[in-house]
Amino acid sequence: MTDFNAAHWLVDRHVDEGRGDRVAIRCQGRSTTYADLQQRVWRAQRLLAGLGIEPGERVTMVVRDDEAFPAFFLGALRAGIVPVPLSTMLKGPALGDIVADAGARALVVSDVFADAVADVLAAAPSLEHAVVCGDASALPETGRVSVHEWSAAQDGEPVAAAPTTVDSPAFWLYSSGTTGRPKGVMHVHGNLRATYETYARQVLQVTEDDRFLSVAKLFFAFGLGNSLTFPFGAGATVILHPDPPTPAGIADLVAEERPTLLFSSPGFCAALLDAAPTASTFASVRATVTAGESLPANIQVRFAAMTAAPVLDGIGSTELLHIFLSNTLDAQVPGSSGWPVPGYAAELRDDDGNRVTATDTPGYLYVRGDSAATGYWERPDATAAAFGDDGWVRTGDVYTRADDGHWTFLGRNSDMIKAGGIWVSPAEVENVLIGHASVLEAAVVGARDGAGLETVVAFVVPTAGQVVDPDELVAHCRMQMEPFKRPRTIVVLDELPKTATGKIKRFELRATVPTPT
Repeated sequence: MTDFNAAHWLVDRHVDEGRGDRVAIRCQGRSTTYADLQQRVWRAQRLLAGLGIEPGERVTMVVRDDEAFPAFFLGALRAGIVPVPLSTMLKGPALGDIVADAGARALVVSDVFADAVADVLAAAPSLEHAVVCGDASALPETGRVSVHEWSAAQDGEPVAAAPTTVDSPAFWLYSSGTTGRPKGVMHVHGNLRATYETYARQVLQVTEDDRFLSVAKLFFAFGLGNSLTFPFGAGATVILHPDPPTPAGIADLVAEERPTLLFSSPGFCAALLDAAPTASTFASVRATVTAGESLPANIQVRFAAMTAAPVLDGIGSTELLHIFLSNTLDAQVPGSSGWPVPGYAAELRDDDGNRVTATDTPGYLYVRGDSAATGYWERPDATAAAFGDDGWVRTGDVYTRADDGHWTFLGRNSDMIKAGGIWVSPAEVENVLIGHASVLEAAVVGARDGAGLETVVAFVVPTAGQVVDPDELVAHCRMQMEPFKRPRTIVVLDELPKTATGKIKRFELRATVPTPT
């Protein structure tokens, strides 16, 4: 099989073809060219080799979105080592559990997350080395692991790339764990290029002149594509922001760095609308891409009007690495996930596994494409349930397909509600709720009433300066949907509970539902 190393393809290729002086990264006013990035990747590769980390072994990363992340992620890939980026939003014990599950011998950590290291050490006996990006003195005193400072690593002679192929183990991403313990999703080198050749090149039509800005961080699948695979695949520029995103901060960064492509979650789009930045802020943006949760039609229309550019909602997964259903630059259906991305096949199946061919009929979404993971680390039962031997991946999402071929999200399999014996889509009810001026975000779950029957419960977050009147919301819903879909209980919250990747923790909301009357 032909040699292929994803890091070589993403970085060395551009230098070899004379594009080394192009800017790869902009971060807090600093510019890193592709030639600079290549040196940092080599430096990380030498450092990991010096620690005795062998090809196929794991190195975990708790690293901010700055220049160190691509250096270590790509340095590990180039060496045939498996990088495992972890959420920078997780607390120490949760990180420790994942590091232990991965059996990692090394941890790369930004100094701002040093407080979590003690918990990681307590939970992960396999850990032998810690590499600190920043001030190594921030780490707690420990005699159990060797501590190394990234800034002390030196440039040197070129380092050979490992002789990997498209099917060689490359990296793991841990699922967000909305329904249980996070699982290590295993990807190969060819999967990164597959997402670029499908979504980035054919849907977004990226070029080397694009400038990418992602609200979603690099540690999970959506952000990894937005801020590493897609810009580096095109030889373009990514704008990294190390700190947690805020609507005001992102608006300022857009105005300053002038991205052409903006990537966001639906909830953050709502927050940006709520912050009401000036329309000229987004003059450089040619398209906004959303994923993570279904984008309500109302927010899609309003955000497209504010930015004067298309808003492309889509759906992806950690298992398939990036978006596989999406609206396009030329066609958007507000409230829908659009059409299958070129290179992917999608179909719906019923409870018995038979194909659902009728339009506007709910079914479980299955997807097939070249970016699919090989399975979950040491989870054979979960792997068998999600990854069939026919190449189809069971997503766990419930969808319908319209006559014109566009697909609409109804909810996760476990999120669907059966009220009065009829299925109710949480996404449909949420769309109606967000259509009211007082509601910024909404999440709908099912709950049992005093008679044991399932009813619809809505949790809502008010728009800034607005007060939610539950009776007014009920009247609003009554005018726009069938009676059985209407929320029987409305709970007002300051914010919705979300996972580290921005998905709503519906199971947590269900646990706090007041008894409907």
